[in-house]
Amino acid sequence: MTRYLISFDDGAMTFPEEELPKVAEASLEVVRQARDAAVWVFGGGLERQQASVVATDGTVTNGPYPETKAVLGGFAIIDVPSREDALEWAAKIAAACRCAQEVREIMPDPTL
Repeated sequence: MTRYLISFDDGAMTFPEEELPKVAEASLEVVRQARDAAVWVFGGGLERQQASVVATDGTVTNGPYPETKAVLGGFAIIDVPSREDALEWAAKIAAACRCAQEVREIMPDPTL
C-alpha cells in the first residue's frame, strides 16, 4: 500500500455560506467511507494563513512567505494500493468539497 496526500488550496471552496452544512455532511460521509474501507489515515482543514516558518537556525517568523500564491486549505492522507485508487478517492473528496483536489504520492517511511 502507498500513502497519498490529497489536498486543496485555501480559498478553493467557493459556495454560498448557507450550503456549508451540506458540504460538511458530504465531506464527512466521504471520510466515513474511507474509514470503512480502511484507507483513511488522517486529514482535516487548516486555519487560514496561520503558518509559522521555522528556519534551520531555529528562527521563527510568521508565514507563509509573501511571494506564496497558494496556501494549503485542507488535506487527507490515505493508504491505498495504487495511484488510480487515490485518484478515485480524490474525485469523491472533490465532489463533496466542491473544489479540485491535488494528489501526491508520499515517499515511504525509511524507518519501516
